[in-house]
Amino acid sequence: MGKKRNMPKASANGISIEYDSFGKQESAPVLLIAGLGVQMIGWTEPFCNILASKGFWVIRYDNRDVGLSTHFAEAPVPDFSAIAGALVRGERPEIPYTLHDMASDAVGLLDALGIQQAHIVGRSMGGMIAQIVASEHPGRTSSLTCIMSSSGNPALPRSTPEAMAALTQRAPHPLQDEQGFLNQRVRAARVLSGPGFPFDEAAHRTQALVAANRAYNPDGFGRQIAAVVANGDGRALLNKITVPTLVVHGTADPLIPLVAGEDIAANVPGAYFKVFEGMGHDFPPELYEPIAQAIADLKDSN
Repeated sequence: MGKKRNMPKASANGISIEYDSFGKQESAPVLLIAGLGVQMIGWTEPFCNILASKGFWVIRYDNRDVGLSTHFAEAPVPDFSAIAGALVRGERPEIPYTLHDMASDAVGLLDALGIQQAHIVGRSMGGMIAQIVASEHPGRTSSLTCIMSSSGNPALPRSTPEAMAALTQRAPHPLQDEQGFLNQRVRAARVLSGPGFPFDEAAHRTQALVAANRAYNPDGFGRQIAAVVANGDGRALLNKITVPTLVVHGTADPLIPLVAGEDIAANVPGAYFKVFEGMGHDFPPELYEPIAQAIADLKDSN
């Protein structure tokens, strides 16, 4: 589906990455890494502008296989039972790419933009990618912020069945059944949202339609989730992180429970842990200002 706004592209790590930015280039760069199957516009313009107002040059981008960055359409969607079997046997599963590849994309984008060091902020899957960047590329990382993410510790409690169904149920194709597509996306968003903040159905419906009109690649979602599943326990990487780190989580997250955020904070030396009562696996507008301020406070703690 068509592209609605001209944005710059960068060649990085062998792929094309769509990105844009907010604020002054002479400000401290902050790189926003989106979650599973989420386009960069999931970091909304109001949030990006608030973050820019706190002294950041804000860069958001489409991960590989989503939005307007390179799609891996020639790669089949992996067989998840085969991935699970390989992990049980201690073998490396056959997947098109890994979260480490996606972390290299992030660093490659910094290279393409001439940025030596940036504040790295990731949400959900993006938080897992951000952890890898901070651990494996400490010289490129000014600080790390993980929002509603996980350490990958296999002992952590699982998602609720309702949240996992909301995440993985494929919606009708928006070109074939636009209303069915939007209804499914809104139902999923409602399941994942927390009870502490109003649920704006109209805003979720509009955002889903804008995203579908911008790009639609459900198979990319399947390849990304395979990378998450195959990533495994990341605590050894967390133990190596030395940059200032902030972990943000909600008390009502049905997809990645609060204890997953606690586990990240427990495994990163000196990490700050900020909890929002009633926040689910979503990013309500009421939290834009306090989360942006927490990221700014972390910057100022350097």
